[in-house]
Formats: sequence, C-alpha cells, structure tokens
Amino acid sequence: MFVVKDHIHVNAPLDRCFLLATNLDLVRHTLRMSVSADESTRAAGMVAQGDRLVWRGKVFGWEHLHESLITRYERPYFFQDTMARGRFRRFQHDHTFTEIGGRTLLSDKVQFSMPMGWAGRMVGRYVVMPHVSRLLRLRLELLKRLAESDGWRDYIATEG
Repeated sequence: MFVVKDHIHVNAPLDRCFLLATNLDLVRHTLRMSVSADESTRAAGMVAQGDRLVWRGKVFGWEHLHESLITRYERPYFFQDTMARGRFRRFQHDHTFTEIGGRTLLSDKVQFSMPMGWAGRMVGRYVVMPHVSRLLRLRLELLKRLAESDGWRDYIATEG
C-alpha cells in the first residue's frame, strides 16, 4: 500500500475551501480528464455523498478510465472518494479541512495499491507516487490561489 500526503494553509473561510475542493471543473482542470456525463451521477457542479464519477482521459499517453464513488461527505470538514473501477487494485483519496486561527488547513491523503505483484509495486513507487504527489501539490496550490482571491466567485455562486 502506498500513501501520499500533502497539505496547505489557506487564508480563506473553511466552507469556501471545501466547496472549491468539491467542484468538478477544478478537479477536471487538475487531472486533465473529463467526467463521462452518460456514466456519472453528475458531470458539473459540486460532488455530494453517493455520487458516482467516471473519469476518462489520457495518462502517460494511455487511455485511462477511473470510476470513483463519493463514499463519505461531511461538509465542511471531510469528503472521501474511493475507486470503484480502474487501473489500481485500490485507490482512496481523503480530503480534510480544518479551521485553525481563522485560516483553513487543507490536507489530502491518497492511499493506493497496484496490481501485477512486484512489477506493479515498482511502477507504484517510481512512477505513480511522484505523479500523484505532483497532482496533489498542483491541486492544493490552485485551491489556495482561488480561495484567497476573487477567483473563487467563478466556481461558487454564493458562500454558504
């Protein structure tokens, strides 16, 4: 089992950070994959408990499909997406939001395992872990930049 963690402090309200993190347009921007509207419970807006999202796109030049379920949703503190179908043996992403002294701490934790025994473990360690670490950092920096500026207004209609 591989674990990738990252976090960032954001000078913005907790709920704003949470809503930005659940926005599919921002996820799409970070992953550079699209949600299959025909196969998903929603293809735009904010995810919610029980949503099924089928992502399609190219990763490392290969066609990729990743179906995830929103398995926990506790606004504005936590949500979790868990792979239901895809290239991993197991993939789970925990998103945690904590208010600390008027700021918000965004923490991401991804746990995954690979199929194909020792070869999968090598790919996981030397290819997938660095890739996931990069994606988490890009995502957190994007969320911070938007939440701390007026950019959040393009993704959230009203704070609430």
